[in-house]
Amino acid sequence: MDDRDAEYPIAPPTPLKGRGAVTNLQGRYELDQREAVDDGWVSASEDGARPSFKTQVFEERARSILTRNTSPDIPFSVSLNPYRGCEHGCIYCFARPTHSYLGLSPGLDFESRIYAKVNAPELLQRELSKRSYLPEPIALGVNTDAYQPIERELRLTRRVIEVLHDYGHPFAAITKSSLIERDIDLLAPMAQQGQVMAAVTITTLDVEIARTLEPRAATPMRRLRTIRTLSEAGIPVGVSVAPVIPFVTEPDLERVLEACAEAGATSASYIVLRLPWEVAPLFKDWLAAHFPQRAERVMARVRDMRGGKDYDSSFAHRMKGEGAWAELLKQRFAKAVKRLGLNARQHGILDMSHFQKPATAEPLNPQLSLF
Repeated sequence: MDDRDAEYPIAPPTPLKGRGAVTNLQGRYELDQREAVDDGWVSASEDGARPSFKTQVFEERARSILTRNTSPDIPFSVSLNPYRGCEHGCIYCFARPTHSYLGLSPGLDFESRIYAKVNAPELLQRELSKRSYLPEPIALGVNTDAYQPIERELRLTRRVIEVLHDYGHPFAAITKSSLIERDIDLLAPMAQQGQVMAAVTITTLDVEIARTLEPRAATPMRRLRTIRTLSEAGIPVGVSVAPVIPFVTEPDLERVLEACAEAGATSASYIVLRLPWEVAPLFKDWLAAHFPQRAERVMARVRDMRGGKDYDSSFAHRMKGEGAWAELLKQRFAKAVKRLGLNARQHGILDMSHFQKPATAEPLNPQLSLF
């Protein structure tokens, strides 16, 4: 009996078509523990696949919309996320554990039960109009993708950008979706004034790996086309190679950078695989389902970069890892970036001089006018 037999005494979890997670692992705040066991009575489709998990979207009226952080390893201090949960279903998503706060699973619930902050544009305008508000670039969609599929219908991200556009407020957006092309009419004029930057995440050029790793995101080739489209519209665009997964996406590092540079990207960054909280068991289940022969090898290399653990959350190591293999990865990235002319000029400085504070907005709750 090998290690995988001990971990999965019945059978490894099986993939679910169109979904990243292979289980609906309970969140860490749940008091009652439940375990699903296949006793042979669960019905399957004609091709033997498990029943599909339908996406549900819930309206949420948020109380605030801007999130602030002081983390020294994050290049922004203010972010805005119109959605909680993400239908793209990326198995590695560091935001999965946030669904535990809702009493939901970071697994299949995270990618099938989406919460839309329907009052996000109004909250943003109200925030910008405060006397105490000091403008600084806003990072859009860094927790969950602001351009995930439901955005086509709800257009919350579009309305948020309209607010930022109307008042000349700089922002940077990161996405795996080609839907960002829809908003070029707003992005291009802002880019001309140095008010916007975009980044497209590409983990691999291997379509088969991408299909299981990021099942409902745009294909790698479609994302390359998005980089080209944004670049040709005059919008500064970079590539985020994140995460780098040893022996899965890591062999593609240089090829991804080369393809993105050819498409018009001018900057690049990378992050090694992060496995905080429930992401670790979810990712291990994904490995067992899709890459059983190399699962132990992948996790051994992950632990090499994390001081022998699945994850190290310290600011010094959580993004890049540590040790010989992390250093080798750093050198490979640096050499490829230099050869391709990426990061040749300074990025990340957006022009704040065009910001105009909105007129004082009416309180969303009339009761607040008493204070």
